[in-house]
Amino acid sequence: MANPQDTALIEVRGLKKYFPITQGIIFQRKVADVKAVDGLNFAIKKGETLGLVGESGCGKSTTGRAILQLYRPTAGEVIFQGKDLVKLQGEELRKMRRNMQMIFQDPYASLNPRMTVGDIIGEPLEVHNIAKGKEKKERVQELLKIVGLNPYFVNRYPHEFSGGQRQRIGVARALAVQPDFIVCDEPISALDVSIQAQIINLLEELQTKFNLTYLFIAHDLSVVRHISDRIAVMYLGKIVELTDRNALYNNPLHPYTKALLSAVPIPDPVVEEKRERIILVGDVPSPVRPPSGCHFHTRCPLVMDKCKKDDPEFRNAGAEHWVACHAV
Repeated sequence: MANPQDTALIEVRGLKKYFPITQGIIFQRKVADVKAVDGLNFAIKKGETLGLVGESGCGKSTTGRAILQLYRPTAGEVIFQGKDLVKLQGEELRKMRRNMQMIFQDPYASLNPRMTVGDIIGEPLEVHNIAKGKEKKERVQELLKIVGLNPYFVNRYPHEFSGGQRQRIGVARALAVQPDFIVCDEPISALDVSIQAQIINLLEELQTKFNLTYLFIAHDLSVVRHISDRIAVMYLGKIVELTDRNALYNNPLHPYTKALLSAVPIPDPVVEEKRERIILVGDVPSPVRPPSGCHFHTRCPLVMDKCKKDDPEFRNAGAEHWVACHAV
């Protein structure tokens, strides 16, 4: 596990991403917004892995894409290496893209089936004028070797590889331009359990070797605990808890975090039998019309009148354990 330094590589302040809902065929008018990401504040230190967890549809992937400016944020700031990415345009943003990359969730959909592996991995090298011709081919072969694939696979096509091998190709493509920061958007959720461990180990090795910083988005809390230095828990577009991985698992403060952790199976049958399962009632509300006050109040076992009216402040509860809850 990388040692996080105190300097923040990325600072996210008040990040929002709303997707407009329109009506009408010819004259389209906006009738509402899908509030996918709704005012996030966090920092990622250089060399660390920040895990981002939450239910499907809570805005995890949108957060990763909004940080990299694949989705332009509705509001907020993303400070990366001293520059606000939200304000950058055109060539200036393109140059910054070299320092930040993404590993996508679906290894089957994220690779162009008409391109060879050599072209897929080599494309970023050409786009950023890093290498061409023979130099590019040698760099691609070196990258394939780094991610544990045969360097002579350069002329093969994605359909000739298994899911795990395709994800390794995706990792090689992300590494091609020697970035400082990588968003790992559920990089193992589409893979077999036996392959998942291999990809996690590969990501950890690469982090140590190249001093990478990760935002690791995932569903699986046990995987997140293994790879992350700190963990942020997300619910309906907001971060409800953020702290060191051990503090989160040993002393969760937010009722939503407690419910998530209670669903993780423990291999010890004696402990498993004694512990309390927290079953949340109801479904996740729609991000089009999120509940007033605390977004979680419709499902929270500790709900009070205050929760229905006032949005809780995201505050430090001590020892850099951040939480947004009136009951804490």
